[in-house]
Amino acid sequence: MKVIGLTGGIGSGKTTVAGFFKEMGIPVYIADEAGKRLLATSEKIRRQVIAIFGEEAYTETGPNRTFIASKVFHDKELLEKLNAIIHPAVASDFENWLQEQESAYVLYEAAILFETGGYRKCDQSILVTAPREQRIERLLERDQTSKAAIQARMDNQWSDERKRELANFVIENTDLDQTRKQVELIHTEILKAGQNS
Repeated sequence: MKVIGLTGGIGSGKTTVAGFFKEMGIPVYIADEAGKRLLATSEKIRRQVIAIFGEEAYTETGPNRTFIASKVFHDKELLEKLNAIIHPAVASDFENWLQEQESAYVLYEAAILFETGGYRKCDQSILVTAPREQRIERLLERDQTSKAAIQARMDNQWSDERKRELANFVIENTDLDQTRKQVELIHTEILKAGQNS
């Protein structure tokens, strides 16, 4: 079964695009959601995270996301340590999920698909882009956060230009109707390629 990577910078509209694929019956695995779920439910991950960040990393209700985020935000080394715990767990969770799917292909959605080299495990990849200002507007509405915080998060991710070089398909997500049409075209192309291989 083909695995198609789906990625894009924050606010580009990955979730919207994933939703259009879902409507066409394509299973979608969202790596960030899986990571959050595993952080909250895996005893092994809990022990490893506490070993790095201390007891404060978890409260009685689960992971202390605000605390963890504040620690890794300005410390690349800590972020790498956290990723070294979460990424292998997500990869193994994805493999289990993949075994249960029955479809011509599945989507693997990850915010940092190219940055982590995760795209190498995919047969092809789709990049979702949108103008920076439009992305900032979307995030200001969605996350109730400051423009400076959004720009800092954006600057931590690769530029669209750099990602474009690695992507097989690019969806420019500025108009929903156009985005849906682009999704349908890519869907048809992936199915065709599958029949010819």
